[in-house]
Amino acid sequence: MAKKDKHDDALARNRRASFNYLIGETYEAGLQLTGTEIKSVRLGQITIGDAYITIRSNEAFLNNANISPYKQGNQFNPDPLRRRKLLLHKKEIKALDEATAQGGKTVVPLKVYIVKGFAKILIAVGTGKNNYDKRQTLKDRDLKREMNRNLKNFH
Repeated sequence: MAKKDKHDDALARNRRASFNYLIGETYEAGLQLTGTEIKSVRLGQITIGDAYITIRSNEAFLNNANISPYKQGNQFNPDPLRRRKLLLHKKEIKALDEATAQGGKTVVPLKVYIVKGFAKILIAVGTGKNNYDKRQTLKDRDLKREMNRNLKNFH
């Protein structure tokens, strides 16, 4: 029996990340959230499509991730687009900072999921793709889809 990957039950995915970037090394980081934010995340009311990660004064932050306000919350609901701190080890932050110091590399969020009651985010160092790389990705995807279609019809 195959072991279930803990990233399979992602609450939010950044589908455009693998299309726009060549994904390199990945890291799992914790998200520092308020009480009503974690409730919204557990309900799946989070989008990370436009989100990006910045590193300032040896701390990593998730910017522009939209966590919808919790419906049963009251005046304690924070701003949906506020900057959230990522919980990483100092060595990991240093490695991310060094990677972004190189030209053409950035840190992108890939998935948000829950592990043992805590919100985690999978982030990766990505290198931006050129337009011809993106076209090649589309061609490969279409070719794979066509091959699967032919195999399905063959049986």
